[in-house]
Amino acid sequence: MPFWQTSNGNGNAASSSTTTTSSSSTSSSSMSSNNSNGNNGCQQNQSNQLGETRSSLYYSTNAISFVTKSLLPTRRRLRLDPPNKLFFPYEPGKQVRSAIGIKNTCKYHVAFKFQTTAPKSCYMRPPGAILAPGESLTATVFKFVEPPENNERQLDQKSRVKFKIMSLKVKGEMEYVPEMFDEQKDQVAVEQILRVIFLDPECPSPALEKLKRQLAEAEAELETRKKPPEDAGPRVVNEGLVIDEWKERRERYLARQQVEVDSV
Repeated sequence: MPFWQTSNGNGNAASSSTTTTSSSSTSSSSMSSNNSNGNNGCQQNQSNQLGETRSSLYYSTNAISFVTKSLLPTRRRLRLDPPNKLFFPYEPGKQVRSAIGIKNTCKYHVAFKFQTTAPKSCYMRPPGAILAPGESLTATVFKFVEPPENNERQLDQKSRVKFKIMSLKVKGEMEYVPEMFDEQKDQVAVEQILRVIFLDPECPSPALEKLKRQLAEAEAELETRKKPPEDAGPRVVNEGLVIDEWKERRERYLARQQVEVDSV
């Protein structure tokens, strides 16, 4: 075989080899570049997916927490007796009375307020107050009983009138004013919504006996609140710091002195 064919063949072979090597190098570089870009893309996608997962978990956790809190029963500040009903004797055309015991079960002062869907025919005494920790009172609820229509027995029907007891945490002893519930609406809690139960006054029952006992307690507490506070000592009158008792003693002393002078 001629040498030029051999040399050309070798040259072609070398060139081919070089071309093949360079092609494979380029392919390798391209593959490594593609692999690198692919890895970076995968890592970026994984990071994005991880961020989305964390975000979704965060919102899911918050949503579950919100739902859980909404399902949990509200912590009561007051204990009511009866807990969710108001018993009234059924006397059509008359104003009847019910009673409910209210006790502060917290370690801080609590104000309570009474509301009704029928303010023209119902009211509570007292309509609100502030209770110290552990303090309790018996409130009286007044309601006018409408005469039945078409001679229907109201005892067999549910009254549409509802009563609501609300509570508010307050700072220590202070004067009760209803406006405090409007000023701190976010802190007001609905303790209970009470429904009306009518009792037959001519039919003895444990509920009727308990109602009579609670009404007597409410009357006794009202009389106690009406009494003036006990005099803890001499009172200070408006004219300076003159004490009534001291003034009376001085007047008696001067009167005795005048008698002695007249006798002399």
